[in-house]
Amino acid sequence: MKPSKSIFYLTPLCALLAAGSVHATNGMLMEGYGPISTGMGGASQAIDHGNAGMAQNPATLGMMPDGTSRLDVAFGILGPDVKSSVPGMEAKSGGTSYLMPAFGYVKRNGAYTYGIGMFAQGGMGTEYAANSFMAGGFSLPARSELGVGNVIFPVAYQVNSNLTVGATLKFMWASLDLQMAAPRNELLGMMTGSSGKFAAQDLTNPLATATKARISFSDENDFTGAAKSTGFGASLGAVYKVNKDVTVGGSYQFKSGLDDMKTASSAASIASDGAATDYGQMTVIDFQMPSVFAVGASWQAQPSLLLAADIKYIGWADSMKSFKMRYDSSMGNGSVSFAMPQNWKDQTVLNLGMAWKANEQLTLRAGLNLADNPIPDAYVNPLFPATVKSHVTLGMGYKVSEAGDFNASLTLAPSETVTSGSGVTISHGQTNLQVMYSHRF
Repeated sequence: MKPSKSIFYLTPLCALLAAGSVHATNGMLMEGYGPISTGMGGASQAIDHGNAGMAQNPATLGMMPDGTSRLDVAFGILGPDVKSSVPGMEAKSGGTSYLMPAFGYVKRNGAYTYGIGMFAQGGMGTEYAANSFMAGGFSLPARSELGVGNVIFPVAYQVNSNLTVGATLKFMWASLDLQMAAPRNELLGMMTGSSGKFAAQDLTNPLATATKARISFSDENDFTGAAKSTGFGASLGAVYKVNKDVTVGGSYQFKSGLDDMKTASSAASIASDGAATDYGQMTVIDFQMPSVFAVGASWQAQPSLLLAADIKYIGWADSMKSFKMRYDSSMGNGSVSFAMPQNWKDQTVLNLGMAWKANEQLTLRAGLNLADNPIPDAYVNPLFPATVKSHVTLGMGYKVSEAGDFNASLTLAPSETVTSGSGVTISHGQTNLQVMYSHRF
């Protein structure tokens, strides 16, 4: 990740302009979308939390009053704190502050609710300095920046006074920057095939005499990565009002259908200390965002107190088995394929939240977001430390007029420390803030 940059992204509270990378906290997914849901621990399946519903359970969009429209304008600050160390050396990631403006629009007309939104679905990344041990002796930064965004077209339909169903169609895009150094034996261990000079058993092989090597592709753009792809996604959801106080809901987000990410023909490189730098094209093969199944309930325990709970099952095992790349030289040296084993586990996330209406203007929120770490320690990589587990969230809403209100949330994620199979100890914590103004008309 590039430090101190602006990320135009749509939190599920609204829509955003463009997507960069985000330091996600439930694996590669955010702990919550929009300050209403996030302030309640990320609970979203059976509560009205504004336009963010299009990114979680689209049926909740139908909970807005008939004949009304809603516009959300939001701003967030994502604050990851990542450090990696080996005995005697420590490297701190320079990506510590990410700005996130956002907006969105939804309208209800009779039984139908519809709108449009853009948002950053998730991502991960780090940036280590050129003089850190992570640079591998190349005196160049070691970094990663993965971002996945969506343009969402949601629709919800009120079947009867109790049941509402919803669906979304998503146009998706993904991008990746990667600058990674490794000892030659580690790089050779990741190779799954080669051709041309990369397969030669003599000095024509650019890696033949190397003791270390570096893979690099980066466009140095704050909002995109050098390797890019597009594709589609979809989700289904439902909300059922059991009685005047109890609501249940559920949704299913399908695994994404992204094309392979590709750089320009000469935008990637492989360098070593034993040969001249080779330039070519890098293809990231079959990278996909996971399926997500979620169910939840809300209870209006008192006129001033709302309680909510969700449980989510994220299908990482199907989408993050291995990180595969193929490099094709534009200099006539052939090609080489790599595979970085990931073996992520499916992840269960528990969202618990409450909202207390202190008076007609002020609502206070609090919640917990509890998850296991989907990455086995043996496979965690300092460039992709998506290891945060527990989150404490706080939030508030203030009604500034009959048509407008202001909402904010704060997430505190205590640092989690793991040691990778290569002996690197990685710690990762976060402090995240979101604010939003909503106008109804």
